[in-house]
Amino acid sequence: MKKFKLFFNIVEEEQWLNEQLQKGYRCTNISGLGIYTFEKANKASIIRLDYQDYLSANRFEEYKTIYEDFGWTHIRGSRFGSIQYWQKTADSQNEIFSDRQSYVHYYKRLMNYSLSLAISLLMISYMIYKDSSLYETKGLWDMEGSLFWKAFLFETPFVIIKLLPLIMVILFGFSYLHAYRQYSLLKDK
Repeated sequence: MKKFKLFFNIVEEEQWLNEQLQKGYRCTNISGLGIYTFEKANKASIIRLDYQDYLSANRFEEYKTIYEDFGWTHIRGSRFGSIQYWQKTADSQNEIFSDRQSYVHYYKRLMNYSLSLAISLLMISYMIYKDSSLYETKGLWDMEGSLFWKAFLFETPFVIIKLLPLIMVILFGFSYLHAYRQYSLLKDK
């Protein structure tokens, strides 16, 4: 079974993937385009997501080996600063972080990840909007009646596409705020 879904918050993504596991479907692959591949599972499993900054090849292998020694299977993720997907059969140890300090570092990495994506998309948005208006049709605002509405409605989907990077900035901004709130709560304990 394949499902398409986009997430801007990895905590929500992890929750959704675990809901699929509870329905009896184990994740076998995740594409970069948001296509999740599932297969029917006979055992109760758990999935956890982690974000890691760039790691050297040796450090990445050490990172994977540590989790694999505890029974986790690496589904997806690279050493070049990405989300790591870990899955295993559910048992008494279903968390990938062992203490509060590990969670603090996790949320700090999530904050940096969300902020870097938001800033990158903000720069892309600036490049898109700096020399143009949203609606490109010359004389659009001077048109009248049905001609105006036809031109306006025709061009509106293209405007929405142009606004996608800015919308994504807002979504990653919310993801940053969520991670910051969790980071602050854990750090202050």
